[in-house]
Amino acid sequence: MATTLQQNEQPLVVLASTNTIITLPDDTLLLTPATVTVSPVTGKILSVVREVLPGSSFPPNTTYNDLSPKFLLPGLVDAHVHLNEPGRTEWEGFNTGTKAAASGGVTTVIDMPLNAIPPTTTLAGFQEKLRASQGQCWVDVGFYGGVIPGNAGELLPLVEAGVRGFKGFLIDSGVDEFPAVSSKDIALAMTTLKDSPTTLMFHAEMLPPITESVGDYVQISDPPLAPKGDLFSYSTFLESRPPAFETYAIEEIVSLAELAPKLHLHIVHLSAVEAIPILRNARKEGVNITAETCFHYLGLAADDIEDGDTRHKCCPPIRSQTNQDRLWEEIVEAQGEGCIKTIVSDHSPCTPELKLLPPHLQTVDDDSLRPNMHHSDSGVDMTLPSDQTHDKSCSHASSRPELKPTDSGVVMTLASETPSPIEEQPTNPLSTTTATTCCADTTHHPNPAPQQRLLPITNTNQGDFFAAWGGISSVGLGLPILHTIATDRTAHGLPAPDLVDMVRMCSQATAQQVGLYHRKGAIKVGHDADFCVFDSEERWVLRSGEMRWKNKVSPWEGRQFVGRVRESWVRGEKVFQLGAVGGGFVGGKPRGEAIVERRTA
Repeated sequence: MATTLQQNEQPLVVLASTNTIITLPDDTLLLTPATVTVSPVTGKILSVVREVLPGSSFPPNTTYNDLSPKFLLPGLVDAHVHLNEPGRTEWEGFNTGTKAAASGGVTTVIDMPLNAIPPTTTLAGFQEKLRASQGQCWVDVGFYGGVIPGNAGELLPLVEAGVRGFKGFLIDSGVDEFPAVSSKDIALAMTTLKDSPTTLMFHAEMLPPITESVGDYVQISDPPLAPKGDLFSYSTFLESRPPAFETYAIEEIVSLAELAPKLHLHIVHLSAVEAIPILRNARKEGVNITAETCFHYLGLAADDIEDGDTRHKCCPPIRSQTNQDRLWEEIVEAQGEGCIKTIVSDHSPCTPELKLLPPHLQTVDDDSLRPNMHHSDSGVDMTLPSDQTHDKSCSHASSRPELKPTDSGVVMTLASETPSPIEEQPTNPLSTTTATTCCADTTHHPNPAPQQRLLPITNTNQGDFFAAWGGISSVGLGLPILHTIATDRTAHGLPAPDLVDMVRMCSQATAQQVGLYHRKGAIKVGHDADFCVFDSEERWVLRSGEMRWKNKVSPWEGRQFVGRVRESWVRGEKVFQLGAVGGGFVGGKPRGEAIVERRTA
């Protein structure tokens, strides 16, 4: 072996570790000592040897890296990320979003068709997005197209242009330019794509046919109406989007699957475990359907969410601890009968203003301040007032919005009611290290940044789960989240995946889902040399300054993790090294590429 390698005249890059997860010829994953040789010219893996070879086995000009005992993993493929560029770059962008991905071992992200403006629902919109991505990506980026009413004629041109799949909403998306689809629209999309190598995905929430105050609006999938209870209480928001929203939508999708029996159907961000039997039964009957869940559904529980902590708002909602436990049981069965095959971030950021945070959560960098944006998430038409003030006292008293139903959702008017005080959050495996305080003094913030100040939000809607934008920022945090909770579950004798399982669901299966497994998601000869170097023992706490995405707002802030990504490599080049100058981003410029090859599998 040494002689053979030394005869190779091209310079080599070599990564070795006693803990490497490689892919065997039959696609089985194996944890083993290994040495991986890479061509820096092609960015491809040249050889994988199942032992740690010394540096002396290679020519003198070889760049040799023995990473033992850290884990050498294939780069993760996050198949659900909202980068929002062009159009809503105050929410996120290619540069910051892909930096966040790289910092967490994610070497490929697949960008959702919304919330960019224009959305990726036309060939022209896709081309505009590609232009915006040029020179900005620190990791490789693939793209989804969108299914909306009236764009069936755009779907096949988007397939030819290289999109990895399509997504549609069965309920209001929250942004006007991406309306929900009806059953008729779904049927048309299925028949249009039935012979294409693609994946048709759904945000599977839909109003059941018998829902109070809905009337005929269920026919056009309008947003939920008339929530009952305290709008600042998470339980009110959770009750407004019950599991039936998910099960009804999935039943509708399954009922149409016969229109395109070969087409891969996929449920994004599955939250409600009540949907699992429906999906399992459909798969047993031959329906080509899978599901994903998200890191926040596996690491956060409704039981622990404080009233007013709108950082936790997303749709479908974070559900109970009991629901979370059942999700963990299902992902452990991913290789067998389980229907949840992949785990993704659904990184869906927005500006701090749109989260309507209560005072003790409002401290952000001045550079993060962004203009107000119109949105209608949760069916609430929410336009922030231009003349805003804030209350610097320690009181949480405020006027409550009163909901008045309209034919498009609800609008906000002021009432005089006082919200409940925010209580201390219970501890859990990912508990915060600093207790929250009802005072806005930045000295109590877990990691105060320079020149922080309160956002100019009125106290009439701070902490209102219905008026706040729904979405959780977490791209690049997935591996520490999963490893931390899995470690805790294992210690308590509960079913949990190991690192091999995590690689399967967050790299191998996600690459397969988007038709990139011929080059991504595996340490295997001929694949792209994408790597994640993971220290499974390091304990750390996420601070605001360590969030690489644009707006430093996330429910993961202040939480303790076990396991941390130390390096990320994209096509044979190191793009991130924890602790290096420049925030850890090495090489001086983005190295990622837009993936536009036509999908073939």
